Amino acid sequence: MEQITTLSPVALGFLGSLAAGLMTAVGATPVLLGKTPSRKWRDISLGFAAGVMLAASFFSLIIPALDAAEGRYGDGAIPALIVCAAILMGMGAVAMMNEMIPHEHFSSGREGPEAVSLRRVWLFIIAITIHNAPEGLAVGVAFGADGFTGGFPVALGIGLQNAPEGLAVAVALLGERYSAGRAFGIAALTGLVEPVTGFLGAAVIVVAQPLLPWGLAFAAGAMLYVISHEIIPETHRSGHQKQATTGLAIGLVVMLFLDVWLG
Repeated sequence: MEQITTLSPVALGFLGSLAAGLMTAVGATPVLLGKTPSRKWRDISLGFAAGVMLAASFFSLIIPALDAAEGRYGDGAIPALIVCAAILMGMGAVAMMNEMIPHEHFSSGREGPEAVSLRRVWLFIIAITIHNAPEGLAVGVAFGADGFTGGFPVALGIGLQNAPEGLAVAVALLGERYSAGRAFGIAALTGLVEPVTGFLGAAVIVVAQPLLPWGLAFAAGAMLYVISHEIIPETHRSGHQKQATTGLAIGLVVMLFLDVWLG
């Protein structure tokens, strides 16, 4: 553990987001064993993932962003304006990717421009990549901002919520008549965008410290968009909204506890 804590923030950002991304494969493992949880339990687990992301957005990203902005600009309206603007920019960036990049959700259909030449599975992979990129960014920015202490709770939380997402991806692919092995492989690959954005997020923050509050809040905004646009609607689609909300509440308090305890 001591050797890990002495690594540079950029290296920590890459390794932390890689570990979190690999949890997608861990979550998809049941399909290899021929076991798939019921839709209700999948919705509960995705609700848990939403709660973890929600807590991480506020307690691990937005509040540190405000602290960083106040440390640079003092008390007053400017820190709040910076964080508010960066949150909206993060949400807008993911929304723009949704509009400009062709992709498809198995449950809600195609979004973005038409792309007849792309096979359906690639459209689905692109959709999950858009979804996972902000999570890797959040981990990288957190490590870049405060090293191991700041990044570890975020990486742990994102890893926890990646597991049910990996299972959801693999089960959706099984429903499209993909073999268990191929469904697992594709689900595992979708998590590998996270170390890319994690590395970039950590590098930018380390090189340009004045961007710290912007980067933290931008990553939070990107995750908030994914929570609202993707995860919560998916958990309510099959009539399990009460159970999914319970999962969200548990995920939120678990991430809050981890952030306070480990941070």
